[in-house]
Amino acid sequence: MVPIRIVLVDDHQIVLDGLNSLLDQDPAFEVMASFSDSEKAWSYLSHQAPDILLTDYSMEKLSGIELIRKVKTLHLGVKCVLLSMHDEPTVVKEAMKEGINGFLLKNVRQNELKEALRKIHSGLIYISAEITTQLLHQQFLNEVESDLTDRECEILKLITKEFSNKQIAEQLFISERTVETHRKNIYRKTGTTTLVGLVKFAYSKKLIDPN
Repeated sequence: MVPIRIVLVDDHQIVLDGLNSLLDQDPAFEVMASFSDSEKAWSYLSHQAPDILLTDYSMEKLSGIELIRKVKTLHLGVKCVLLSMHDEPTVVKEAMKEGINGFLLKNVRQNELKEALRKIHSGLIYISAEITTQLLHQQFLNEVESDLTDRECEILKLITKEFSNKQIAEQLFISERTVETHRKNIYRKTGTTTLVGLVKFAYSKKLIDPN
C-alpha cells in the first residue's frame, strides 16, 4: 500500500514532535517533512506537493490560512487540513472559504486523527465533532434571531437595560400585558430563562452596543 505523504507545520515543537512520532509509527503514512517555521514550510511546499498538508491555524509568520492560500495557488491537488485550539464558528467559516479539506481540534484522539487523514485523502471533508456542534448551534441562533419580530427585538433591548414591564409599556405605548406576552415569547425563542442569558444572546447577535 502506498503511504499517504504528509507535511506537518506547527510552531509548537512539542506538538510537531508528537505528530511526527504518531504518524511515523504507522506504515499508512509518510511524513515528508515537518516545520516549526511557516515561512520555511512555504519555501519547501513551493517545490514539493504532498498528499496532505496538516498545519496549525495560529502561527507567528504565515498563519495556517495564509499558508494554505499560497499552497492552493500552486498545488490544487494538495489536501489541506487545519489543526487548531479554536472552535469558534467564525474561524471555521473563514477556513472553509479557502477550500480546506479538514478542520481538527488539537485535543483530537490519535485514532480519530488517523481516520480523519484517511478520509480526507480519499476525498472527503472531515470536521471535528465539537466544531460541527458549534456550527449547528450558531445556525440555530441565527434562525432564532430571524424568528424575533421587530417589536420583540425592541423589547429585548429594553429588557437588557433592566426596564420593568411598566417602563417598557410606557416607552413603547403598549399595555403591560402585551409586554409580558412578548417577554415570554423572547425567553422561549432564545432558549434562555435569565436576564444574563438574554444579555449574552443580545451581545452575540449585536442587538445591543457593548459600549
